[in-house]
Amino acid sequence: MLAAAPALADETCQSPYMAKITGEEEYVYIWTLGMEGLGDGSDKLVTVDVRTGSPTFGQVIDVDSVGGRNEAHHGGLTDDRRLYWVSGLDSNRIFLFDIAGDPANPKLVKTIDDFEEKSGGVVGPHGAYALPGRVLISGLSNSADKTGRSALVEYTNDGAYIATHWMPTKENPQGAANAEKADGYSYDARVLPRRNVMLSSSFTGWSNYMRPLGDVVKDPEAMKAFGNTMVLWDFHARQPRQVFEVPGTPLEVRWAWGPNNNYAFTSTALTSQIWLVYEDENQKWHAEAVADIGDPATLPLPVDISLSADDSTLFVNSFLDGMTRVFDVTDPHHPKQIYDKKIASQVNMVSQSWDGKRLYYTSSLLANWDKTGDDNEQFLKAYFWDGKELKPRFEIDFIAAGLGRPHLMRFGSAALYN
Repeated sequence: MLAAAPALADETCQSPYMAKITGEEEYVYIWTLGMEGLGDGSDKLVTVDVRTGSPTFGQVIDVDSVGGRNEAHHGGLTDDRRLYWVSGLDSNRIFLFDIAGDPANPKLVKTIDDFEEKSGGVVGPHGAYALPGRVLISGLSNSADKTGRSALVEYTNDGAYIATHWMPTKENPQGAANAEKADGYSYDARVLPRRNVMLSSSFTGWSNYMRPLGDVVKDPEAMKAFGNTMVLWDFHARQPRQVFEVPGTPLEVRWAWGPNNNYAFTSTALTSQIWLVYEDENQKWHAEAVADIGDPATLPLPVDISLSADDSTLFVNSFLDGMTRVFDVTDPHHPKQIYDKKIASQVNMVSQSWDGKRLYYTSSLLANWDKTGDDNEQFLKAYFWDGKELKPRFEIDFIAAGLGRPHLMRFGSAALYN
């Protein structure tokens, strides 16, 4: 008899070009913002053991400080999963960690200090998205005016600069349709290879994300400086094809996985909606709002989203009310909320295993946007999901542990390198 193939258990919302973890994830790597007066005060990569049955299960087993605070935010793994790229929105430094040599003990092997210079004025390096032999960095801002006008920047896996692709604007449409609406802002970028399309979203610039959130919300001019567009690209040519109006700052892009599901979801932070970008039967692309997230009038501030591997459920986190909501998206044009749970006073990122059984949540959005006082809860929380409710698995208080503000998570497994 043939042995059954192990179930894929990797994080769902990753590049299709990445090597997949089979079986259960063994480690969670958390890119963490340093806090002044807490521990060494520096940004750090924190490794947590999530091996079932391990004597250190649910515990921090390794901490790698990078020295100083850089506004640690996003990053990602290379296509071979050997390097974990993470960056600082304020310092523009990018840190490359080797996680293949010893997955339980990552090592900082390179720091890129000339991102702004090499990219031609891009600042705020954000996500690192795996392409074949390359990494795509979405910038959040620029050095000229510190607005959200920015670009996508390509590097080789080992950190050599390749190219910069500026977002289209009304003044420089670069051939994109509907470019009169283009604001040139950038946030996330993800690829649907079989349709040769890349979809990018938009946020805001350095002058906003480095200010306290309360000050930004009270400043009418600052509130005008948030992105309201998404861009569909010809991926191979790196050529903008179409600009979509998506009011309210669309953030994370999540493509469906099904072989015939040519659509992606995003959520809008300021208008609290789920948006669908989809290809119709005539191969035309459209964007439409398909559901509200909580009560938009209360500004719950949706942040991260996670789409299940079978495209059936969408987890949506909202930062200000600390909620996670689960939507049935089997009909992507008509999502229906089926569950909600308050994770804490604030919540940001969510990572879901490919088999859909485990979810991990972290708390920090931005150093100047996180809540203060007793509401400044900073944590990693792990849950089981049985399709009906979230059940606690373990949690780590990052302030009590002297670590800081946990943000981005990625999964690892030693079995991948054997």
